Amino acid sequence: MTITQPDLAVKRLPIRLTGDDSRVICLPFLPAGHTGAQLLLDRLSELTEDQVNLELGRVLQDFSRRHTDITQIFSQNFKAACDLLGLQRDWSKNRRLLAGAYLTMEYAIDSAALFNPSIVPDPDQSNLTKGSLRFIMSFRATGEGHVSSIVFRRGVIGRNQGFRIDSSPSLISRARPKPDQTFHRDLFLRKLAELRLRPEGQHLLQDLPNRFTLAQLQQTIETARPQRAGEPWFHDTVALILWLARSNYQLQLEPDQDICSVVFFPRGDSESRGIEDLRLVRFVDDDGSATYYGTYTAFNGQRILPMLLETADFRTVSVHTLNGAAAQNKGMALFPRRIDGHYVMCGRIDGQNLYIMVSDMPHFWESAHLLARPSQAWELSIIGNCGSPIETPEGWLLITHGVGPMRRYCLGAMLLDLEDPTKIRGVLRHPLLIPLENEREGYVPNVVYSCGSLAHRGTLFLPYAMSDLACGVATIRLDELLDHLLSSPA
Repeated sequence: MTITQPDLAVKRLPIRLTGDDSRVICLPFLPAGHTGAQLLLDRLSELTEDQVNLELGRVLQDFSRRHTDITQIFSQNFKAACDLLGLQRDWSKNRRLLAGAYLTMEYAIDSAALFNPSIVPDPDQSNLTKGSLRFIMSFRATGEGHVSSIVFRRGVIGRNQGFRIDSSPSLISRARPKPDQTFHRDLFLRKLAELRLRPEGQHLLQDLPNRFTLAQLQQTIETARPQRAGEPWFHDTVALILWLARSNYQLQLEPDQDICSVVFFPRGDSESRGIEDLRLVRFVDDDGSATYYGTYTAFNGQRILPMLLETADFRTVSVHTLNGAAAQNKGMALFPRRIDGHYVMCGRIDGQNLYIMVSDMPHFWESAHLLARPSQAWELSIIGNCGSPIETPEGWLLITHGVGPMRRYCLGAMLLDLEDPTKIRGVLRHPLLIPLENEREGYVPNVVYSCGSLAHRGTLFLPYAMSDLACGVATIRLDELLDHLLSSPA
């Protein structure tokens, strides 16, 4: 009985990428909540300066080599706790640093799993041999509590199709938000309307300038609070406005940082339970300029929010909500160029079927056209994409995933028309990749999954996750795959 596509050679490379529990970042830590933090600071105030200096020395000796900026982190966490508790402490520098140490914890970012990879060409292709390609891979990393973040690795595909992934830096830190983030009022109000903001809330923001900062927004709210706080709509409306503002931000790498030495860790209410399944694409606009986009899902434990990452160099990164009636559910993937002057996206807006969306703005998606329903036995539960389509002379190559019996995830492929991607030129009747016996065990058993692949010199390089635990890489000859697709029309 045929399980995978017959006569199509899929080669698994001898690569298995797993999490590394030695890679840790610092997070704020409030022992036993606000009350516990208050009691902790009270106890610290009773220590002598000699005791403070001795204990701080021990902490720095044990932990400073594990983090590049630990004293700055201690200072920030101490200040944040005082602001939260409404306290002012006129303490010595060392006492403040020691308090910050008590208010800090280490978090192993991928101690539980490293999975759901995506891959794009690196903006920097310097110092390579002819025919080689440097790439950036993103991964979903999970640690304690199965909170998901995004990490990155670099590597090189050699001229003879050798695949090498660079070792990950031993020291890693959180990417920091850029302090001067601004918002466009009209776009902000448009998203709030989509979220069904009350008319009173729209009126609350009418005096903001066309470009405003988070500080200006907070000042506007505080100015209105004395007159409005007693009205029943005010609290929930303000919470919605601030939730949206904190879901849109910019990250700025420090001069000595590299994309592979930082983690995109959840920040703000919308991402509190994780950042899931980044699908990267190198988008080339009509003028030849290149922008890297990445779609992902923000999760707060109750609701998901589709998000869009944008960068030109992987040093300054903008993060925005994806908006519109069609920006729903998970697994949205942007095409790598405009088609007939429009942005095009593939997504699964109803949780089961694949759709094609068209827009004049990458942040707003209002309508969707049904592309495909689950039709093969191995995908009858759900069909979705595995990252952005790849342009070939024969059409757009779209790697798909499908869910079948026993919730087994397999990968497939379809070929879309270059000029009209709502038309399917061919589709594999059998899976391209299924979980092998040594890939079935993990946090979520019986799964192979990908968030993006890359074609180079006639070969498709397909990084994939194994049961939400680890990652491998498969290769397929592109001409063979296209021949199979063209011989199997939809």
